[in-house]
Amino acid sequence: MNIILPTFRFLQENAQAKRKTVLITLVAVTGASTRNPGAHMAVAEDGSSTGSFSGGCIEAAVVAEALDVIRSGQPREIRFGAGSPYLDIRLPCGGGIDLLFTPLSEPAVIADIFQRVERREPLTITLDSESDDIRCTAHGRAQGGVERSGSQIRVDHIPAAKLNILGHGPSVESLVGLATSYGIDCAVLSPDPAVIAAVRERAMAADLLKTPLATPRFDPDPWTACIFYFHDHDWEAALMQQALSSPAFYVGAMGSRHTHAKRLQYLADIGVSAELSARMIAPIGLIPSTRDPATLALSTLAQVVESYHRHFGFKA
Repeated sequence: MNIILPTFRFLQENAQAKRKTVLITLVAVTGASTRNPGAHMAVAEDGSSTGSFSGGCIEAAVVAEALDVIRSGQPREIRFGAGSPYLDIRLPCGGGIDLLFTPLSEPAVIADIFQRVERREPLTITLDSESDDIRCTAHGRAQGGVERSGSQIRVDHIPAAKLNILGHGPSVESLVGLATSYGIDCAVLSPDPAVIAAVRERAMAADLLKTPLATPRFDPDPWTACIFYFHDHDWEAALMQQALSSPAFYVGAMGSRHTHAKRLQYLADIGVSAELSARMIAPIGLIPSTRDPATLALSTLAQVVESYHRHFGFKA
């Protein structure tokens, strides 16, 4: 789920409207917390905001503090929860969180961050607890998280999970619907025009496959999961070879164990090594022997989300 894109879209839109804004960053957690270090909120001078750090326990106080930061023009760092000077504000989990409030005065930096997030680029935002300085650079780390050195706070972000769904039938539409509700972007490749039309109605990318060959339209990045929902397995081989050779963090396919044994053979016949084939998860999903499209979609999405967090778990 892409959590930082809405934050920086909000900041970009407010910058274009010439409204003052504050970026709030969760820089440290003590005990339990509903959010990881590196999470953000944003507040504009009209009191509007986006993002959250709890289930509603502290957001009003965060907005009030942010408006005061806008008035002063100075950054500040505040603890909420355990150890906080705000005795009447407590987190139900019993933990404490440290938030850095950064007033924003450089629209170009916000535009740069927003564009990098849209392009699915890993990035580092460097903040300073003693000034309103904010910088953005590329990074090549496999994880997101926060590192601190004195007043300098470095926040690494990686792209959100994305689904490339290849196949036909109602399972494709079910997975697109569920993933969209969860907040994950999808791109679909299918030989079924009806599936393509249904996916495009949800404003998701969809391309019609005319042949079962590898295609340049299928180019997953390291934060993309490739899902194969083909009932006609003649469509699979070349596209699976393409997926298995890509940096995608997850490749999975529907079908029984018997079907998968045959799949491994035809992949070997076109030159896919056993090592590459072993990357594929099949039968797909966390729920065994799922047959109806809705349950298969739920089973698949749960496994993809679990795999994403296992691969890219955040460091504090």
